[in-house]
Amino acid sequence: MLKLMQNEWMKLWSKKASWMMVFLLVVILFASAAITKYVNSTANEGIEESWQNVVAAQQEANQAMLMDPNMNEAQKDYYTGQIAIAEYRLENDVQPFEFTSMQQSVLDAHEMLSLVTLFTVVIAAGITASEFSQGTIKMLLTRPVRRWKVLTSKYLTTMVFAGLLSVITLLAAALAGLVFFGIGEGTFLVWTGSEVMEGSYWREAIKLSVLSFASVWIIGTFAFMLGTVFRSSSLAIGLSIFLMFTGIQAVFLLSNYEIIKYYLFTHTDLTQFYSGFMPVPDITMTMSLIVLFVYFLLFLGISYWTFSKRDITA
Repeated sequence: MLKLMQNEWMKLWSKKASWMMVFLLVVILFASAAITKYVNSTANEGIEESWQNVVAAQQEANQAMLMDPNMNEAQKDYYTGQIAIAEYRLENDVQPFEFTSMQQSVLDAHEMLSLVTLFTVVIAAGITASEFSQGTIKMLLTRPVRRWKVLTSKYLTTMVFAGLLSVITLLAAALAGLVFFGIGEGTFLVWTGSEVMEGSYWREAIKLSVLSFASVWIIGTFAFMLGTVFRSSSLAIGLSIFLMFTGIQAVFLLSNYEIIKYYLFTHTDLTQFYSGFMPVPDITMTMSLIVLFVYFLLFLGISYWTFSKRDITA
């Protein structure tokens, strides 16, 4: 299996497109930091507002949100924690990170994983389909290796590539923040459920990135299935990207229907359980993990069945 993965890994990096994805990812992150710095400096020119006023305003807004009777327990816990942190900062004069700082760039890095999802879709959709379009699938399957091992090596290679891009995103965001903003002042605080204490912003950033990776993983698996079933990378890429951008819209449109609880895109953003923003309130982290795992088994099951049973005519 390791040799099969090594072979797929070498084929992946022999393509200019793979290197271009890494290059574009880094360029976009640096460009985003540069634009943020320019916009912030222009918008706040001549305006000075103390962090205490900002935190106090956020505290009032969170208290108002907490009064919503339709709020679920996860949202209540989130806003209770935010209020407790704000009170701690004001009482103990503990400054938060500046919006334009390296630390905040690291904390916000998970928001850029949508780019990783996009690049993963391209790789996942084409890693099997390209073997058919290029006519190399027969040569690949003439080896004394079971088909399921061949397909597994391709899937694992895709996920390793996605993981590598996620790590690059976090590191590039940190470097871009350091270059354009520098290391800002402030302290990162966390709410444990009973008290406020100082935490590690790197640990928080990694946790958020891992949660955001769920979307990369499941949408990449979906694209992998489409590429394997239809043997067309263009169809798989187009359909996956279409669903990636429109799928979440259906969550809002169908939020009043019970079926939405079992809809894939209701559960792809696991950071919703830590951000307080939940389009469908009556779901839990456990439920989301179970639903995602069921879809994962379904997508891979279809992929393996199709790849193993169909005749190779290419």
